[in-house]
Amino acid sequence: MTASSSDIEKAAEVLRAGGLVALPTETVYGLGANAEDPVAVARIFQAKGRPPSHPLIVHIGGAEQLDDWVEDVPATARLLAAHFWPGPLTLVLRRSRRVPLEATGGLETVAVRVPDHPVAGALLAAFGGGITAPSANRFGSVSPTTADDVRTELGDAVDFVLDGGPCEVGVESTIVDVTGDTPSVLRPGGVTREDLEAVLGGPVAVPSTSRVRVPGQHPSHYAPRARVVLVEPGKVLDEVESARELGHQVGVFLPPSLAGTPVKAHATVAVPASPAAYARGLYGFLRDFDQRGCDLIVASLPAEEGLGLAIANRLRRAAGPRSAQHA
Repeated sequence: MTASSSDIEKAAEVLRAGGLVALPTETVYGLGANAEDPVAVARIFQAKGRPPSHPLIVHIGGAEQLDDWVEDVPATARLLAAHFWPGPLTLVLRRSRRVPLEATGGLETVAVRVPDHPVAGALLAAFGGGITAPSANRFGSVSPTTADDVRTELGDAVDFVLDGGPCEVGVESTIVDVTGDTPSVLRPGGVTREDLEAVLGGPVAVPSTSRVRVPGQHPSHYAPRARVVLVEPGKVLDEVESARELGHQVGVFLPPSLAGTPVKAHATVAVPASPAAYARGLYGFLRDFDQRGCDLIVASLPAEEGLGLAIANRLRRAAGPRSAQHA
């Protein structure tokens, strides 16, 4: 925890005055506003260039506050909250009247979570309310995992930046819809499907589409400036060579199966064998490729189990609809 107590109190004052605060969480940095202030919430959409129909996540200080923000909390939601909060799990429930429609994209559901970061927890306690906070970046671009990422991305669109050091998880929270009879994962993230299934005692669906709008569903999301191309692991080197012959400045994610293999590319990242380390570094790797002048990034998808499912989801979104042409 690097932010001082005076920094946290100043951030709380900014929120009370209707301002925007960038705050660290264990997943990524968020762009926060008073969740009960429609005007402040609208400023988030303006700062990010985010369509107002895309719902936001309300961050609260503890599971005991859940009934203050939502209605009709099923036993499944309480079970998941008890096991995974604070932590990278977001629950979609029916909103209470305390939550303005501006924060939900006009929906009668709201996404809620309790972040597992000492700075975020201290800010929520000092502020005394809920904080609506999507990732602190321009809409559709790479999420920030350091305070410097936020400053580079949003500049003076943010009234105050709380520095809590690098984010530990590195990808956004898992979003689970618990409004129906059967929970389903609407966005894979820091809590794995396997973890959810162990707690719930049965399989959990991860549908490709959903009737409920949630963050991160845009066809192109988490995207660097460079174009991302997805290929099978065994085709990475051929794709890199073909792109180089066409004059591209190529960045390549070298999968563990090719560790130590010489590759001619503008920039190379050796993918960590540990999914947790890969997830923690993913957005930083993408930002680094942009900063080094790459215009095309070649990557393969990890095995879609554990955190690999979240990493694959982010790479597919970064590649956008074009990914189907190569994967």
